[in-house]
Amino acid sequence: MVAAASVVVAVGTVTGLLTALGADHGGGADRAGPQASRSVRLDALPVSPSPSSTSSPSAEPSRSASPPPTARRATPSPSPKRTSARQEPRSTPTATGLYRHPDSQVLDWIRAHPGDPRQDVIASRIAGHPAAVWFTDHTPATITARVRAVTSAGAAQGRVPVLVPYAIPDRDCGGHSEGGAPDLGAYDAWIDRFAAGLGSDEVIVVLEPDSVAQSECLSAGERADRFASLARAGRVMKDADPAARVYYDAGHSGWHAPAKQAAWLKQAGAASADSSDGVFSNVSNFHTTADEVAYDRAVLDSLGGPSGLGAVIDTSRNGNGAPPGGQWCDPAGRKLGRAPTLTTGMGRIDAYLWVKLPGESDGCRGEPGTFTPSYAYDLAR
Repeated sequence: MVAAASVVVAVGTVTGLLTALGADHGGGADRAGPQASRSVRLDALPVSPSPSSTSSPSAEPSRSASPPPTARRATPSPSPKRTSARQEPRSTPTATGLYRHPDSQVLDWIRAHPGDPRQDVIASRIAGHPAAVWFTDHTPATITARVRAVTSAGAAQGRVPVLVPYAIPDRDCGGHSEGGAPDLGAYDAWIDRFAAGLGSDEVIVVLEPDSVAQSECLSAGERADRFASLARAGRVMKDADPAARVYYDAGHSGWHAPAKQAAWLKQAGAASADSSDGVFSNVSNFHTTADEVAYDRAVLDSLGGPSGLGAVIDTSRNGNGAPPGGQWCDPAGRKLGRAPTLTTGMGRIDAYLWVKLPGESDGCRGEPGTFTPSYAYDLAR
């Protein structure tokens, strides 16, 4: 496991992952092993689940820099023609705040343990905050309805959902979160169906964590193919919903140099207003908010592109900063970070988000991707 790689453990088949946001601090951590994000319960949808998704959604592995996979190459299908060019990305959202999905592992635990002495702290400091919803199961037949269930609920409340498509082929380079679509052609088709569920209201899309920062495990040709698919994905989503805000993987401040990361991001479409609103960083990691702000601004400076490009930062577990020695697996002494918000007061920083749900284990305090109350309580108290 490379100490510089971020990790999002995805275990089993998931119909969508939910991560929550929490309290106020700043912090960081080295990339490394898996960190789990848990799936949202979307089994009430009026669609027939595929054979691979008939059981309750399971945890999603975090990303890790594992041994390079045998990459599958495919020629990305062409993106649809745009009817009008975007000169600048959208700036300030008009919705009142971030959307909190009503179902997650932490909420399941709270409902099942009304007398647990840790319940009040976990409920107020973790479960009470908005969370990202992950979509990690490559099931084309149901993805549109699953996305629409979240976006329509957010629109009904006048709030902004945070969606994480996580199905790129060779996801996690064969590590703990391995999986994804069988090839880039299938991925492009999946993205088309994902985009069809976005609706017409504001959404934030955290596009494929680790897909750019961890791409060094691929050959040059495989990397170019992946970046072409990512650029296409952003265009397709912004064509489908012009109010969508799409952010690309910048890794985190403990990983690649800003100029190196920006060069890859440019190839992946992050500098184009047709496909991008900027970058995201620190997903499932622990680096301080201050370090991420400085790093993201440096990446954006190197990236170029429209002046309105910004960054979103995962602050879910960075309250005490990065653990010593590059620890990544449920490291002790970490705390919740800044509460999720669309109003950061920081130039070029569009939002603080909890992309990783605090309390979902990286695989040391509990099974990868499962909610572990002792871990959640330690983060929240």
